Amino acid sequence: MRFLIALLLLAAALCFPLGLTLPVIHLQKLYFFEETPSILSLIRSLWIEGNQLIAFAVVLFSVAFPLLKLLIVFVTAIAPHTRMASSPIIRWAGALSKWSMMDVLLVALVIAAAKTSGFAEAIVQPGLWFYAGSAVSGALAAALLRANSDQSSGRQ
Repeated sequence: MRFLIALLLLAAALCFPLGLTLPVIHLQKLYFFEETPSILSLIRSLWIEGNQLIAFAVVLFSVAFPLLKLLIVFVTAIAPHTRMASSPIIRWAGALSKWSMMDVLLVALVIAAAKTSGFAEAIVQPGLWFYAGSAVSGALAAALLRANSDQSSGRQ
């Protein structure tokens, strides 16, 4: 079980920065205009264009919450026999996991909207898959740690 948790955490740690920096979507509008933004480039363009509140929300839900979740899961996995592993902190990681999947859902909705409107052609790019991979592997690691913690403490 510990090997699987370590493997999932490694996958999450490797996928997260790739998910932030690689393009998440390819938009082609009117056959002439193309965009392939990454999450970080979207944040930067929002900030530059004067949408600081939206940029802050994207940073919070796309970068800060997933990073905090990964840090909590890593600390819990490294120190399983301490009080931290049985504390509510691992449950916070599970709650944060739900927020980190929100971006994947939003990009999927943008792709669906672009395809059904006929205005633009939208194609999923590797950044979305890496971001989703990080979110899913981190959530699975947190669930396995929680189950392992519950089992070792005698709770079912």
